[in-house]
Amino acid sequence: MSAKSDVQSAFKTKFKLFTGNNNYSLVANARRGIKPEVFYDLAVMIKMPEKNLAQIIHLSPRTISNYKENNKSLDPVQSEHLLKLITLYNKGEEIFGNIDEFNYWLQKPFWNDAEKPADWLLTPGGIDLVMDELVKLAYGDAV
Repeated sequence: MSAKSDVQSAFKTKFKLFTGNNNYSLVANARRGIKPEVFYDLAVMIKMPEKNLAQIIHLSPRTISNYKENNKSLDPVQSEHLLKLITLYNKGEEIFGNIDEFNYWLQKPFWNDAEKPADWLLTPGGIDLVMDELVKLAYGDAV
């Protein structure tokens, strides 16, 4: 087994409850709330500082820490946002082969604009647009 597939296996294994599901499952999981540990695990797996990931889902790192200390789940809105990010990174790793290459792509401007795909991750709808671009890329369309 190659190092590349080891990493893929690690990501898919870590988030197997949240990857490969349909939108109904995603929303159902979000409504139940996601444990803060998923946030911390994702930050490590996608090599993103916790502060940056917290900013993307519109929470402060201290709030997430408080949720963890109090064994409280994230609200459905933040849970959905986090689950969509997990789904996006899962697809990005699948297409690019590893998280580093996907992170690199997220920082490259697209749509003939100065904006980068990473700029769109602040909303679930933006994540959907980036996912659409990934799917186009996977099928050979120009992005």
